[in-house]
Amino acid sequence: MNRKNSWLRAAAMLLAAGLLVFGVAACGGDDDGDDGDGGGADVPAFAPDHNPDFFDEQEMNAQLALRDVEPEDFGAGDNPWEQALEPELVDTSEYQTDGPYSICFSNASVDNPWRVVGWATMQGQVQVYEDEGTIANFQALDAEASDDKQISDIRRLTNSGNCDALIVSPNTTLTLTPAVEQACESGIPVIVFDRGVDTDCPVTFIKPIGGYAFGADAAEFLVDNVDSGGKILALRILPGVDVLETRWSAAQEVFADAELEIVGDEQTEGDAANTKQIVSDYLQTEGELDGIWMDAGATSVAAAEAFEDAGMEVPPITGEDQHDFLQKWDQDGLTAIAPTYPTYQWRTPIIAAVRILQGEEVPKEWNLPQPPITEDDLGDRLAAIEGLPPLHYALCGCEDLPNFPGSFE
Repeated sequence: MNRKNSWLRAAAMLLAAGLLVFGVAACGGDDDGDDGDGGGADVPAFAPDHNPDFFDEQEMNAQLALRDVEPEDFGAGDNPWEQALEPELVDTSEYQTDGPYSICFSNASVDNPWRVVGWATMQGQVQVYEDEGTIANFQALDAEASDDKQISDIRRLTNSGNCDALIVSPNTTLTLTPAVEQACESGIPVIVFDRGVDTDCPVTFIKPIGGYAFGADAAEFLVDNVDSGGKILALRILPGVDVLETRWSAAQEVFADAELEIVGDEQTEGDAANTKQIVSDYLQTEGELDGIWMDAGATSVAAAEAFEDAGMEVPPITGEDQHDFLQKWDQDGLTAIAPTYPTYQWRTPIIAAVRILQGEEVPKEWNLPQPPITEDDLGDRLAAIEGLPPLHYALCGCEDLPNFPGSFE
């Protein structure tokens, strides 16, 4: 969502901006170029090429600052899916009504493992409220990754008269914005989560910190773990989605201030075979690769296997909290990090819908904690999901749900 975070303190934004873009002139190369560790003088300059429909420097700086903010609780205990980072609360008393409630959900798709785990997590949270009598009906429509179908689905749900609240996870950002705006005009509270839209009309927009934070976490790790002059290949999965475009934008800003050579950024379409082929082709062309940056982790194992197939050591690599990647990282002793976009966020829209319908305040922009998995906590994360499938995501926050583990096996 390309909105200005006016609520974030100006000092925090300025500090983050200074940390990120300090020395931006270096993307054209230092005069001396050599910091004493073996060079970098001959590394081709890397200049960011942001998608103008999605890049928002102020929003980027705000997200990077949020990485160091302590969350506030909106529920019992310290559950991250009930926490928010520096929330600006909004009054929802106009939507207060008696329950039990009918909640409707327009889902972009269930077309990848991350969304499969998220969908199971959401259904578990619904069951919690059904068991206590708070939710009476839950209707969900799957847009099957089609903008046109999702536009039709949203219209169908808002016109049905059977929705006390509408949750939307948009397929793409710009195309779904008018449909969400029309839903807001229907008078029922609209909740957007996961991917954003370019409007402020929803009552709340729920997400982890965001794509900029994910992309920067991954890029900073490579800067810290790849020698100056090293060759980095960036692997991306899907254009035109805000949370993915912003991951690459933040990475570009980090790389612009580093003595690393970005040899390419390629779209994998989230396909393992395609990912492996791309990496193999670059290994043949470049002779070697010194780091792999990824905007999502579903095919990280395939990327690593491309090096093994070539008889080469896997270089520093970024992934996500998908079980198979965490296992490979642990078993093979990879140099890795797993930035996350936690699937526990699928619980929060249901919680938010109930809060809104009960007239309770919610954050206007509900930023959830977004902790990366590092070498230090890899063992604990793996132990928590032992026995679950390779495509399970560690940060589901689903272990206490009534449909666990059955719906996740």
